[in-house]
Amino acid sequence: MSPTRRYYSVRSGKNPQATSIDLPTLLRMFKTLFLHLEGEGYFQRSLGFHCVDSGFIPGEVGLELEGVILLELRKSGLTPIHMMVEEYSEDDLFDIIEFLYDHCAKPIERHYHSWSECGWHCTEFDVELGRSEFRERLNPILALYSVGFELSVQGEILALAETGLEGLFEAPLPELDPDNVEQRIEAARLKFRRHRSSLDDRREAIRELADVLEYLRPQLKHVLAAGDEKDLFNLANNFGIRHHNPKQKASYDRDIWYSWMFYYYLATLHASLRLIARQGADE
Repeated sequence: MSPTRRYYSVRSGKNPQATSIDLPTLLRMFKTLFLHLEGEGYFQRSLGFHCVDSGFIPGEVGLELEGVILLELRKSGLTPIHMMVEEYSEDDLFDIIEFLYDHCAKPIERHYHSWSECGWHCTEFDVELGRSEFRERLNPILALYSVGFELSVQGEILALAETGLEGLFEAPLPELDPDNVEQRIEAARLKFRRHRSSLDDRREAIRELADVLEYLRPQLKHVLAAGDEKDLFNLANNFGIRHHNPKQKASYDRDIWYSWMFYYYLATLHASLRLIARQGADE
């Protein structure tokens, strides 16, 4: 179902939708993917299905899908998904994608009910494989929309890393202190990249990275020159990230500079942890 090759107009750069699509196009593409997965039985385990002989056979969420969506998403009017999807807002679509990810499972045992072409009846499922395939098929589409998005392994819509900086999210961190370092860095990365993250969310993510550096400061003193070690905290301490006082520099475009600050601190942490790990290995 996912594209296996790039056809002529995409390869040649003549197709305007080769690198960017608008919301109506994204909705139509998602509808096609949803109908395919639904027809293959990927949502039967949780959401149930219709049988020409037995009527609606409920899944784990029960009979009232509209009610479940209201409880979980605090929204109504989104079902039936295949009928309503092309009317969704961006937020509606991303909410439904995250909801479907939670309720997706690949059928591993099924039989085809041929009467009136009823379709697949599924009895055994693999949740992990279903979610993995859902992401694999969806993410190339999400990457083309707006600034580019992806569905994470945790089932959250995240903004893609800026071009050339993807490695800062993909490269593993040296193991040092999971509770105080690695987990805090991962929480900051998620907070910064979440769909619709506010400027306050982004500032908080930067502050959390700076706090991890502060935690590492005693070890950094042994691998950095004194002046370099102090410079690492200049941004956070003097540009309204960690403190609030009249001496703070605040007359800058936060929408632009917060991104730069975030990647600066994330790259600094990658480098710092590797320097600390190298010193530990040498000793």
